[in-house]
Amino acid sequence: MDMKKNIIVGQSGGPTAVINGSLYGVVSEGVKQTERVGQVFGMINGIEGFLHGRCMDIGALDATNELELVRTTPGAYLGSCRYKLPEDLKDPVYPELFKKFEEKNIGYFFYIGGNDSMDTVSKLSRYASGIGSDIRFIGVPKTIDNDLVETDHTPGYGSAAKYVATTVREIATDATVYDNKQSVTIVEIMGRHAGWLTAASILARKFDGDNPVLIYLPEVAFDQDAFIEKVKESLKTTPNLVVCISEGINDGKGTFICEYASDVGTDNFGHKMLTGSGKYLENLVKERIGVKVRSVELNVCQRCSCAHLSRVDLDEAGNAGIYAVQVALDGETGKMITFIRNKSVPYELSYGTADVNMICNKEKPVPDEWIISEGSDISSEFIDYVRPLTQGFVELPTKNGIPLFAYRR
Repeated sequence: MDMKKNIIVGQSGGPTAVINGSLYGVVSEGVKQTERVGQVFGMINGIEGFLHGRCMDIGALDATNELELVRTTPGAYLGSCRYKLPEDLKDPVYPELFKKFEEKNIGYFFYIGGNDSMDTVSKLSRYASGIGSDIRFIGVPKTIDNDLVETDHTPGYGSAAKYVATTVREIATDATVYDNKQSVTIVEIMGRHAGWLTAASILARKFDGDNPVLIYLPEVAFDQDAFIEKVKESLKTTPNLVVCISEGINDGKGTFICEYASDVGTDNFGHKMLTGSGKYLENLVKERIGVKVRSVELNVCQRCSCAHLSRVDLDEAGNAGIYAVQVALDGETGKMITFIRNKSVPYELSYGTADVNMICNKEKPVPDEWIISEGSDISSEFIDYVRPLTQGFVELPTKNGIPLFAYRR
């Protein structure tokens, strides 16, 4: 690569509050590298959009205030997709993609996303190796699920954890307004197979024994009878009980709790689309205990809200994008940027890379030793792990008192 090559960057999968922070990092660093990088392009709606010719000169935003707005805008500025590249690297889609890369003189490809996005980076880098292409492919992690292996944590998780903890504390405070009758509030939080986000609800507690009293993750089989007994016992000391559950709690035999109530569809990657675990347990408590009960599904706000952005999370997301460009220029390919925690107190982090083939299609569960009380609570070791990731506030640009976001026109 003696001549200048161009950068292309895309976003994929479910957005987060800081995924655009990583985009900002890639674009700002790419624009700075004037001796080695020509233009910085953005794929509109990920690799699927790029296949259909949707692309923009995102590097041009560096000359305007728009790129600064992108940094603190939630969601995916470039748009996302859930497009799965074929397993067979002989599929005609691969030469079609690489022809398009050649037409735009692409030398560096960056994909910001989670597990399925790393699968895309893996396939493209392996195909490139097979045909002798010198394009470098780097994955930049993001996911509120925090379930990518080979990294201490992922951008997006800290802000989502902060949102969950804050919202659950607000819900718990609201639940104590009327104390003349027993009540149960069930909060359903995102997490299909890994309960990292639900575990963060423990930060809502102000003291030992405070709400949420019960926390259930998908890593431990969920026993409905044992759950009802735990609720009955907890109501004796906490009449306005708050329970937090992951959407993916299951019976340990392959059936999600929400499936006891309804059929569940699947997405393009074959993942079950989960909803209704909280509602199912609401009806179960109503039927078996007879107290006032409600369920609250935090839903999309967990990933899109910027109201409780973690300064640490946003800074790390940007640094991941910057580091991705630097390692690609140094010759690395087929890698994902990783976070290496040097210590928790005071918090200290460094950045590295790992073979993307060791990451894609794998999931990192919450460690068994961090799940206690027969699967209904979280240990203090987890608190030590998560608390540094939620620190600091971000002052957002505003207009007329409302956050000002970047919009792609």
